[in-house]
Amino acid sequence: MKLTLRAIRINNGWTIEEMAKKIGVSIDTLRNYEIYKTYPDIPIVERILNLTKMKYDDIIFLPNNYGKTVENEEQE
Repeated sequence: MKLTLRAIRINNGWTIEEMAKKIGVSIDTLRNYEIYKTYPDIPIVERILNLTKMKYDDIIFLPNNYGKTVENEEQE
């Protein structure tokens, strides 16, 4: 079962402050990861994987619609 970063944090009983400190990022940075505003770089992903003991494929780092484009209506 795949989980979001927020779900992982809550399931482990960590506040956003606690998890941010554990992976070495600011609270705002972790919040941005959780709302998919930004994506963690490889060293941070590795810290998250080590902390949570999860595999990369089991964590949702991007929203389902990431990279999809909206078709524009034809203009007359």
